[in-house]
Amino acid sequence: MVPGSYHGNQQSGTQRTTFMSQSNQRSLSSSLVSSLQAVMATSAGWTIVSSCRDVMEDRHWLADAYILFATPYFCYDLLAMFLCYWFRLRVKGHQEAWPDGGSVCAAVLGFLRREVLMVLHHVFMVAFCCPASLVWRQGRGDYFQGLLFLAELSTPSVCLGKVLIQFQKQDWLLHRVNGAALLLSFFCCRVLLFPYLYYFFLLHPVRISSASRFHSGPV
Repeated sequence: MVPGSYHGNQQSGTQRTTFMSQSNQRSLSSSLVSSLQAVMATSAGWTIVSSCRDVMEDRHWLADAYILFATPYFCYDLLAMFLCYWFRLRVKGHQEAWPDGGSVCAAVLGFLRREVLMVLHHVFMVAFCCPASLVWRQGRGDYFQGLLFLAELSTPSVCLGKVLIQFQKQDWLLHRVNGAALLLSFFCCRVLLFPYLYYFFLLHPVRISSASRFHSGPV
């Protein structure tokens, strides 16, 4: 579904916005797909969190099902980022970018040097977080899994900001509003989230257990 959405967005951009370069079209398609994935992840996270009364033992089928969807998404996203990088090279006139007469290895190495942290993040998500979520946690802590999905709430603002900068629309009011939304969502969902998990999960296990026993009773 994700590669199909990317291809469909790219083809639509080719047909309707001929003034856009292939580089811009693919970047826009990648941003739209990333935003779609973020909305789905946030919706899944909110559904899981709101349905769990016992934060350790309650289960929700989305906790495992969405991991099975998100893992191949991260593989796709690496390929999409590389394609965007490659087309930017072609726009800038770098002839070493395959297939214009150079080696694809040169483009791959340049991409890895430029996006090393993002590549490591995606590899970590696939190689560690996937087995940790599906196997190592042994079906416990779906509540905390849902909280981690909520971290994607800031992604649409990040993607919109990139698109506005790409098309040089920084003077728009939308850019300022989006910047404020990005700061708020990023701070709450990607900065405060981890101290919250550390404080309540590691430092106060007795408190969590007590809250779980309280909520597991009849309402």
